Amino acid sequence: MADRDIGLIGLAVMGQNLVLNMNDNGFKVVVFNRTTSKVDDFLNGPAKGTDVTGAHSLEEFFKTLKRPRKVMFMVKAGDPVDALIGECLPFLEPGDIIIDGGNSHFPDSERRYKMLKEKGLHFVGCGISGGEEGARHGPSILPGGDEDAWPEIKNILQTIAAKSDEGDPCCDWVGEGGAGHYVKMVHNGIEYGDMQLICEAYNLLKTVLGLSNEELHEIFAKWNTTELDSYLIEITADIFTKKDEDGSHLVDKILDVAGQKGTGKWTAISALDLGMPVTLIGEAVFARCLSAIKEEREDVAKLYPFTPPSFSGNKEQFIEDVRLALYASKIISYAQGFILMRAAAEDMNWHLHYGSIALMWRGGCIIRSKFLGDIKKAYDKHPDLRSLLFDDFFKKEILKSEASWRRVVAKAAEMAVPTPCFATSLSFFDGYRSGRLPANLLQAQRDYFGAHTYERIDEPRGKFFHTNWTGTGGDVSSSSYNA
Repeated sequence: MADRDIGLIGLAVMGQNLVLNMNDNGFKVVVFNRTTSKVDDFLNGPAKGTDVTGAHSLEEFFKTLKRPRKVMFMVKAGDPVDALIGECLPFLEPGDIIIDGGNSHFPDSERRYKMLKEKGLHFVGCGISGGEEGARHGPSILPGGDEDAWPEIKNILQTIAAKSDEGDPCCDWVGEGGAGHYVKMVHNGIEYGDMQLICEAYNLLKTVLGLSNEELHEIFAKWNTTELDSYLIEITADIFTKKDEDGSHLVDKILDVAGQKGTGKWTAISALDLGMPVTLIGEAVFARCLSAIKEEREDVAKLYPFTPPSFSGNKEQFIEDVRLALYASKIISYAQGFILMRAAAEDMNWHLHYGSIALMWRGGCIIRSKFLGDIKKAYDKHPDLRSLLFDDFFKKEILKSEASWRRVVAKAAEMAVPTPCFATSLSFFDGYRSGRLPANLLQAQRDYFGAHTYERIDEPRGKFFHTNWTGTGGDVSSSSYNA
């Protein structure tokens, strides 16, 4: 009997938890997995006693679904998604909906959207953030693709999504094509930046001040009651209290080699493709790459020993300076992320609603924080805001933090503590607010050696000039292009 509201394929932990979430909220779900024994294990285990049903073939699976049939994929990104679409096509009819809830790269979602639209099918690339806990109790959900599908899936997705403090669902329609997965990608890139900034604050407090894990726990717990109130600050405070079996602190025993799954790299590559200066996320990705060459770092450390000077300043003032530097750098990270989304929307002809995106990140997701409410207010006031740094609230917060920010970056350099994201955020701020940068000299160099031309301050934009710098070169210039 076709009585199932939605079907889900892929019973890894995220898929299982989303199914249980849907069931808790009154939706009738059927599940399928390529390894069919996982279906039985799920029904006899976590889903025992629920209304969830299972199928042992795609034919059986599709027969149980109400029309238009709604199918969510929770499988590994890349080729497995394409392969699964191919396997499902014989059972699909015009008007049916495929929802890809994995961490797919947005160009793949854009391609799948177009391919399925030609067949009369609706594709939704749906970013889901919040990890296992979020999937079970309410994630942030970012759907994009074929908007004709939205009225059919809106109730399910908004019901199972996290809710903001005001009760709004952390799920809304993002935009066309691959927009949903693009916004999820930028979310993950900002997550890279947030995590690296927190690690730099930790390293400064531990290395410069020699604070214990107990002291660090107290500081981060206190910070979580300020503007930095967020999930990542909260769990960081908790991490400092976790003990290993021998009673020592676990964090000190974890190898300093960071992993990554690629979404931060995708964000940085997209920024380069669009010519956007998303420097902080780029540095956060490179910081993970640097951590990965552990043995090489240890060998270099033997060649360049350094004994930093002892700290002689006001300890409490330095802790507050680090907090404000973290806050200011976080503002820059989000400003860059929203600048990138704006550029992508223009390039892809998407219609993104930035206040809604900030709201969707308020709950359920890894970067959820009080801070996102201020971003939503900024875009609610000015939907076409060029950057958060043009908003009066964020201007006030940056100016409040600036002196501390500069002191921290200077002290880090003096004490040989690497702070790539603190430093690049400050450098971006200084460059972004500069009416004139030294790129005039750079253009002169390009024209000198390659006849690449330049524009002049006393002539209209778009008019290009070439100089015969040595008197021996020609007057022919290179063709103009931007890279």
